[in-house]
Amino acid sequence: MSTPSTPVTSHAASDRAYDHVKRAIIRGDLPGGTAISENALCHEIGVSRTPVHEAFLRLAAEDLLTLEARKGAVVRPMSPNEAADVLEMREAIESTAATRVVTDGRAADVTPSLQAMLAEQAQASASGDVDRFIEVDAEFHGAVIGASRNAIAVMFARTLRDRQQRLRHHLMRLQPSQLQASLEDHRALAAALEAGDAARYAEVLSAHVASHRGAL
Repeated sequence: MSTPSTPVTSHAASDRAYDHVKRAIIRGDLPGGTAISENALCHEIGVSRTPVHEAFLRLAAEDLLTLEARKGAVVRPMSPNEAADVLEMREAIESTAATRVVTDGRAADVTPSLQAMLAEQAQASASGDVDRFIEVDAEFHGAVIGASRNAIAVMFARTLRDRQQRLRHHLMRLQPSQLQASLEDHRALAAALEAGDAARYAEVLSAHVASHRGAL
């Protein structure tokens, strides 16, 4: 009975190490350039070195870590150029998706979900829950892209998600006033979509994304 359970336990430990480090990187608790000790992480979360190494390999494959011969695992910084590229692609994908939502008459399908997210963000903003606000932020934009039923747009948006979350955390922790500003932008985006005004959506989105430029 012990043999079959070993891979499951190892896999669970690897997932735990992966989730722990990934969350710290995205939240900015581990800034770019930070070296991460395998031994220290093993003691911190109570796992052996093998699952930690496996987690590092996964994070390196996602471009969140670089594995260096002498330093070991180092958090990969996001350069200003990379951040600009991410924002450019994010705006293009979402603007195109919103246009399709309006053109295909599906705005009413997603509006209730967007309104619920706005209410949740308002509560998170009022209570200073930055983590929850940022999580719902990603869900809001993802819901609009998903409503387009463009599978390629959804795939690319998912590819960009971790990088976008790093930018959001950096901006909103550096400038807490951005929570309320972002919420107002989201309200304007939802209103434009509900009104079937794709041009207005694109205009608001462009200004919304511009607030992230220079965050790094």
